[in-house]
Amino acid sequence: MGKLLDFSRYITPLSSRRKPSAIRALTPFLSIDGMISLGGGMPNPALFPFKGMSFQIEGGVSISLSQDELKAALQYSPTPGLPGLVEQLKALQTREHKPRYNEWAVSVSGGSQDCLTKAMEMLVKPGDNVLVDNPTYSGALAFLQPLDAKLLGIPTDDHGLIPQEMRRILERFSSKDPAKPRVLYTIPTGQNPSGSTCTPERRRQIYQLACDHDLIVIEDDPYFFLHYGTAPAPPEGQDHLFTRPPLESYFSMDTCGRVIRFDSMSKILSSGLRIGFCTGPSDFINKINLHQQATTLHTSGVSQILVQKLLQQWGEDGWNKHVQQVALFYMRRRDHTIKCAEKYMKGKAQWTVPSAGMFVWFQLEGIEDSSALVMHKAKDAKVLLVPGAAFCPVAGTKSNCVRAAFSTASYENIDLAIQRFASLLHPPAKL
Repeated sequence: MGKLLDFSRYITPLSSRRKPSAIRALTPFLSIDGMISLGGGMPNPALFPFKGMSFQIEGGVSISLSQDELKAALQYSPTPGLPGLVEQLKALQTREHKPRYNEWAVSVSGGSQDCLTKAMEMLVKPGDNVLVDNPTYSGALAFLQPLDAKLLGIPTDDHGLIPQEMRRILERFSSKDPAKPRVLYTIPTGQNPSGSTCTPERRRQIYQLACDHDLIVIEDDPYFFLHYGTAPAPPEGQDHLFTRPPLESYFSMDTCGRVIRFDSMSKILSSGLRIGFCTGPSDFINKINLHQQATTLHTSGVSQILVQKLLQQWGEDGWNKHVQQVALFYMRRRDHTIKCAEKYMKGKAQWTVPSAGMFVWFQLEGIEDSSALVMHKAKDAKVLLVPGAAFCPVAGTKSNCVRAAFSTASYENIDLAIQRFASLLHPPAKL
């Protein structure tokens, strides 16, 4: 176990000015036996019109909230999350990632995007150079670009971010150069948009580069549980032949507190619940909590209690069974989408076969920029994809790529959509 960083060196001036809410600081004391509160301005729960709540899950099991649970869900609650859910998520992170230091914490947010942007504000100030995957998630760009950060895109390939390219960019700066990047934002699993998954060897090289160059790693990993590997899915009816492959995260490698990890329940349970969570050094997580105190106060208690009760009902075995089924579902859709691509897109595009997530990244042959093709011809042909320019770190960059999501369309419609799109493309002329 290594020595933890001096976290104050990485905090932006804006984040360092955030102070604890005097009222929010009283919230943990409400659970003390015999405590009489005349402090926080909490509404009287007797006036809440909701008097009971239950929901049904797969298998016909009905789950009801006790009166105390309902009261906790409907009332103001601690900023990091309902204590029961926070403990469940800490247990999950311990099982999956086996943290190598003790001073870490979890905070629940209104989707991982919420805590992700709060972390970026905590670490990035206007004008900072920030390392990002190229291409990268458009939602992160939507926050970083208006922040006026200078985004340095690291090339990626079928196996994720390329360490040699990352090293080349970092070595352009001396160790004392104030412009040297201090933050790496990366999506290591089922990368959005490219679908690539960083290999274990590359992950170790990238983490070592982060240590050598004193970087904080923002590990955005919403597709971690949608990792299914490169092999084809087993036939229908033989689900028992599939086991979700193990995957080493940057957080699991971290010995000094330079990784902040972001997970999401959107791809596993429900996107409408808006439940995500961040995990990392307690000092960083506390700063994110201070930001949340000043904005939403806390994540929806109703959404939190639904997840808490579900995880309680399932237990560890039920959770593992569910994420296994989710990964296998997307694995089969991956297989079908690739078959359709091989059927219609050969000679017109190149693509990566994803081993996680829900995207295929097509690099179109003979096209400089896909934007007009997607926005006009493809739209008129009634097929929607996302043009690659939306994922370029530098605004205004042209891209010959498109992102196709295979998550919701039926198998028949996936086939039809790729056929329609392929009909708009022409093989490049042979010289």
